[in-house]
Amino acid sequence: MEELHLNAKLLRSRVPNLTAAAKAVGLRPATVSNLCTGKIPLGRAEVRTLAALAMLAGCTMDELVIRGPRLELLETGIKVLDLLAPIVRGGIAGVVARPMTGQMVMLAELMIRLRRNGAHTVFWKPAMDVPGITDVEQAAMDVCGSSDDVIRCLERLAPKQDVVLGADRETSISGELFELQERVKSTGAKSVTILLVDARGNAADEDIPYGPLDTYLKFDTELSSRDMYPAIDPVSSTSVLLEGAQLEPLHIQLQQAAKRLLRRYRELRPIAAAQGAERLPESELLLYRRGERLEAYLTQPFFVAASYTGRPGLIVPLESLLADVRSILAGDLDHTEPGKLLYTGTISGTVSNRGQGDGL
Repeated sequence: MEELHLNAKLLRSRVPNLTAAAKAVGLRPATVSNLCTGKIPLGRAEVRTLAALAMLAGCTMDELVIRGPRLELLETGIKVLDLLAPIVRGGIAGVVARPMTGQMVMLAELMIRLRRNGAHTVFWKPAMDVPGITDVEQAAMDVCGSSDDVIRCLERLAPKQDVVLGADRETSISGELFELQERVKSTGAKSVTILLVDARGNAADEDIPYGPLDTYLKFDTELSSRDMYPAIDPVSSTSVLLEGAQLEPLHIQLQQAAKRLLRRYRELRPIAAAQGAERLPESELLLYRRGERLEAYLTQPFFVAASYTGRPGLIVPLESLLADVRSILAGDLDHTEPGKLLYTGTISGTVSNRGQGDGL
């Protein structure tokens, strides 16, 4: 049977004072609240209740009801991910990168950050040894050599605890990963978020490198050549959370606007490099400069690389991230040099305290 959920984000964004509005049209505020939180299954809601909520939100029933599993963002504090390619809690994220461009660093960093957020981090270590694997082992709370080891590890955890599992994409190609997912259901783990990397470095040359993914993170060698880390391609990387109104409307709007700006900026970069940015038409020059600022802002120091760069890792809360991106897109920082936005956290109070140096 198809899962149905109330689009509470859409409802709350369009009806700010939802409790009072619901009461005014004859609905019980407690019922509406329980439907929004999922305490009352949507299948038990009366049709007149849903029709009244759709009327209040000025939307159709199809917009009000989300079909399929309820998806949640797993906040990482990494700006480019949380804005443009958010990770799905309980989903599968795949990193597509050429060797030595930072995918193992990204896996280690995600484990450090998500562990701080209360998740139990597990690394299903590949048979082959690759550069950066030691960082991942140190970041993980448990290192396993097989699917049986992973299951035994999960069975030892507290019931309903969030788990983050890092693994090589070979486990997906061989089918072991999907067998593991079936076995996980019996362990009592609340959710297992899977982060896949490509230890052999073959994925970048394949059209479908991992199979079905919830989040697709593509590394960009051009960004890494300019020491713009994390070198995540902001145009190609994406997430299923950006479909079907799974995120707050403001997040969706800013993500779409940021991606449009960065796509046009990337189209203009070769022209600016060949002829000089000042030769661009005024309207295009404005977009180019804002694209420069947004690209610089999306760089970020990592905890795992602090000993190499001398820059401490920074976490940027989603609310601050969206406010900063809105400021850049609106032109509030048009007089700020892009270099002042490199490796900052939130813009307010940090622009003058940016990190220096190369690399991650």
